Amino acid sequence: MTDFGLDGYKQGWKDKLFGMSFIYMFLIIILAGIGTMTLYSAANGDWQPWAIRHITRFVTAFALMIAMALIDAKYYYKSAYAFYFATFMMLVAVELMGHTGMGAQRWINLGIFKLQPSELMKIGIVLFLARYFSVTTVQGIKSVRGIIIPAVFTILPVALIAVEPDLGTALMVLCTASVMLFAVGVQWWKFAGAAAAVAATLPVVWNCLHEYQQNRVLTFLNPERDPLGTGYHIIQSKIAFGSGGIFGKGFLRGTQTHLNFLPEKHTDFIFTMFSEEFGMLGSFCLIFINMLILAMGYVFAYRSRNYFARLTIVGLNTNYFLYVFINIAMVMGVLPVVGVPLPLISYGGTVMFSIMASFGIMLCMSVNYDNNTE
Repeated sequence: MTDFGLDGYKQGWKDKLFGMSFIYMFLIIILAGIGTMTLYSAANGDWQPWAIRHITRFVTAFALMIAMALIDAKYYYKSAYAFYFATFMMLVAVELMGHTGMGAQRWINLGIFKLQPSELMKIGIVLFLARYFSVTTVQGIKSVRGIIIPAVFTILPVALIAVEPDLGTALMVLCTASVMLFAVGVQWWKFAGAAAAVAATLPVVWNCLHEYQQNRVLTFLNPERDPLGTGYHIIQSKIAFGSGGIFGKGFLRGTQTHLNFLPEKHTDFIFTMFSEEFGMLGSFCLIFINMLILAMGYVFAYRSRNYFARLTIVGLNTNYFLYVFINIAMVMGVLPVVGVPLPLISYGGTVMFSIMASFGIMLCMSVNYDNNTE
């Protein structure tokens, strides 16, 4: 492995700005526009309370994305460890004095807004692993000792997030780290050994889960076991999907959502609402836009000659993929229901800012893909 090659990253802000992919940014704007439109419909044709806040947050987050894209890439490399440890300490602070909401202690109350450190850790773990492996030799990666440090620094935040409890986010951080380990060349038998160890501890893990988490798994296996309780969300979601048909019922005409049969229609189940109104064709269009964003992200990584930049893009892009995949699979009943929103579509502040920050970092790395670290 070679060092980051910091000297090659000195560019003017104009060169960076006009070197960014405007198609990539346009697709992001389209997604946010779809989200605003869907939230407008969720409020029965009213900009309040969600749509106007969503678009206001997006404009601010878009400015943040551009600002982060214009930052000299060497600072992401230099501050990778510091950012990870700062975020880790915030996770510790959540356990000690975090704000509790919706039955979980996940936030730090800063007065003006509530910060969710677990969302920042999704970026922190990527930067940490990208820097660590950018200066690690191939021999070090293939040795058992070489993956102990990244494994430990992955498991610690995952454990803290899981006990908040936020099992969905904990699994996302773990999956993102696993993809990065695979990308750097960690042998498959190590993953197989880790999977076997996890499988062996499943009975213990099951007993450690909260009752509502156990119910989510049982409901996933059989939604009809409690149709008016734990199975209500997913049953109504499937009904809404089916009622949308191929072309949908039309904007503002979704009966399942506007008659309030579908819970959480503005957050976790917003894809269901969109599908009821715009049908299968609309759903495919939304998925296709996300696929284009993901494909362009991996193209950025493929074109990069810098190892830190490549790993950073792979990690952040994978994190975005997990958001999209888990949310859509969840509302379709393919995965258990977890609190994972659909980026730029669902209502929520912390996730939007963390996702837009990730896009900004990826754009920053993408404009330097011609840099050679040799």
